[in-house]
Amino acid sequence: MLILTRKPDESIMIDDDIKIQILNIKGNQIRIGIQAPKSVLVYRDEVYRRIQNSKIQKEEANDI
Repeated sequence: MLILTRKPDESIMIDDDIKIQILNIKGNQIRIGIQAPKSVLVYRDEVYRRIQNSKIQKEEANDI
């Protein structure tokens, strides 16, 4: 895992087309903005896990 320190209005680039910008830090919350091509799906981790679990359950149901 790469760990970086950023301040508000600073950014992180991933490859040539994904930009993660720190928008605001308030207490223990950080607001970030993500610029990525429409072809790149971006989810919060908990949402992504639910989607993956749903896909697995559908596949298992189809195997029966």
